[in-house]
Amino acid sequence: MTDRDAPPAAGPIRPFEFPSVAEARLGNGMEVRLVSGAALPVVTAMVVLKAGETASPAGREGLAVLAGNALEGGTTRLSSRELARALEDIGVGFGASTGWDSTTVAVSCLAEHLPGAMPLLAEMVRSPAFESGEFERYRAQRLATAAQRRMDPAALAADAHARFVFARGGTYARPVGGTETSIGNIDAGAAHGFVAARYGPLQAALVMVGDVAEREALAVAEAGFGDWHRAVPPVPEPVASPRQRERVVHVVHRAESVQSRIRVGHLGVPRSVEDYFALIVLNLVLGGSFSSRLNLNLRERRGFTYGVRSSFAPRRGPGPFAVSTAVENAVTGAAVGEIHREIEDLVEGGPTRKEVEAATSYLAGVFPLRLETTGQIASRIAEMTVYDLPDDYYRSYRDRVGEVTVAHAARAARRHIRPAELCTVVVGDADDVVPQLEGLAIGPVTVHDTAGGSSAP
Repeated sequence: MTDRDAPPAAGPIRPFEFPSVAEARLGNGMEVRLVSGAALPVVTAMVVLKAGETASPAGREGLAVLAGNALEGGTTRLSSRELARALEDIGVGFGASTGWDSTTVAVSCLAEHLPGAMPLLAEMVRSPAFESGEFERYRAQRLATAAQRRMDPAALAADAHARFVFARGGTYARPVGGTETSIGNIDAGAAHGFVAARYGPLQAALVMVGDVAEREALAVAEAGFGDWHRAVPPVPEPVASPRQRERVVHVVHRAESVQSRIRVGHLGVPRSVEDYFALIVLNLVLGGSFSSRLNLNLRERRGFTYGVRSSFAPRRGPGPFAVSTAVENAVTGAAVGEIHREIEDLVEGGPTRKEVEAATSYLAGVFPLRLETTGQIASRIAEMTVYDLPDDYYRSYRDRVGEVTVAHAARAARRHIRPAELCTVVVGDADDVVPQLEGLAIGPVTVHDTAGGSSAP
């Protein structure tokens, strides 16, 4: 008989191979990366621009994000309505996204419509209009998002943690989309200037994935981008250093809040870190999965929270390492204490063989599930472009994950997690949580109002 109380045993990991990527350059030197496959008659074409928020000038933080959002607002030839109609007429899906390190602009369509979609993609990237009325609409949306962040406890915790982890004036010490003040300093002219200074063929790549032959792909790429000539400088390197080297606690006061938002962490690692694979395995053990140490402790055993997560956010510069969760006021101190203890235990003792095997099996098993669409594959190739990853990076991904041992993961913990430097941020009612946090003796406690001021507790 079948034991219905026992979970089924895991099956063997199915074979999977990342598709081959052909590389070429257009006449102007623009890089092209192509995956030709005919599983479905669709194509995704994605322009990857090394023009992320790191390139936004001081005082206009959020400019790269706003400019990327506003690309859909029309070109010098087509108004926003005309552009939307042109995309709709041939069934083209459009998306633009800007992060710290890049802006991606993509279209997806049936393969037969690629010759019509590529010129529209090229227009949006090469000659955006940023018409004042349209641009103001996008700017208003960004201002509303920034205002909303001031009222959202989770966003408040994330922004405060970045502010207290990174040194003042550092690239990552503020929200990626800017602040209300910096967005208020951005107009259509600034967006035009940013595109002129940062969008160029030698700091970009065109990725195409789907049912298109190499000769046809290169022909439509040359037609859309081959005569694009604009010299732009490399993106400046991010400035990222720690604000302090000792344990500290910051409380952002929200009067009468019944919950606390918690973030604990410190300066992390860049995407180029040598033991990246050991680190992603280690993070799964700590708090990157449902069966992680943190989740089993705070959720399953203690019932403090619905969920807790840890993450490393590697960028071209060292992004943050952070643990995040939400708990009731009454258990805030206990939850913070358990987070610190789990971090310390992992660094001191390392993960177990069973934990590492479970993590590596999970990463290898879910890898194909994240590569099921042309857009997902294009995004992975874009990542290779932005972070200068080797050509065989994803073809050897599963092998590299499988090579991570207990010793590798334990060494990564000792190298990259520093319990003595943990910065703890709690967004909640200071009257309730400060006494609890002071009793933990995990560093001096400073209370801040939501406007950014501070006072002694």
